[in-house]
Amino acid sequence: MTFPVYLQIGTIQLHPHLVFEGLAYLLAFVTYLCLRRQSEDPISHNERWWVITAAWAGAAVGSILLAYAGAPLIWSQPPGKTIVGGLVGGWVAVEWVKKLRRLSIRTGDLFALPLTLGIALGRIGCFLTGLSDQTYGNVTSLPWGIDFGDGIRRHPTQLYEIAFLLGLALLLRLFTAQPHLNGDIFKAFMIGYMGWRLAIDSLKFSEARPTRRGADWDSMDLPHRPALLCAGLNPDDCQPESQ
Repeated sequence: MTFPVYLQIGTIQLHPHLVFEGLAYLLAFVTYLCLRRQSEDPISHNERWWVITAAWAGAAVGSILLAYAGAPLIWSQPPGKTIVGGLVGGWVAVEWVKKLRRLSIRTGDLFALPLTLGIALGRIGCFLTGLSDQTYGNVTSLPWGIDFGDGIRRHPTQLYEIAFLLGLALLLRLFTAQPHLNGDIFKAFMIGYMGWRLAIDSLKFSEARPTRRGADWDSMDLPHRPALLCAGLNPDDCQPESQ
């Protein structure tokens, strides 16, 4: 396999990251629509679209800002986007809009499974992109190490994350079927995913890359801590109320 793995449609060659990112958004939105039809939404249709718009805008801004914060010395070379920044930015924007709209109810449960599945699908694009995506792991001698094109076998952390997210999606689905409080599903997603990133990103440091990349910095340092608190480890410290 040669990275990046371009997708060929006739004479058109498509970059895998672009394709799978688009498919991830589509899968997340379709999953959300299915869940909304199957369960009772605690807020009105109009208020839900306010929340969705805020989540989308906040995620777009947060994913870029935290990526730049993680690579402050290379502003001339944009570091891309970060999922953790998107989650935190989306959460902050939603809470701000809820305050403006005077909504006190938690609104995140319908987003938990769509986010989980969307991130998993998007990680396929990260894997197929190879070295330029900078989401691969450290050098390894393990038999499943992947050579992304420079002759060095590394942990395929993108594949590890896909496996984790599929397991998390199953657990969230099972959790949804059990009695729970409103907001618990989103809380479980945030705690599970942020905890996973704290663990898996320890495999993303390398002697060949002594400086921190946005993908590493956003998950190994301070931004995770308030996100975990606001996800529910200590609700009293989180203002306004967590999703």
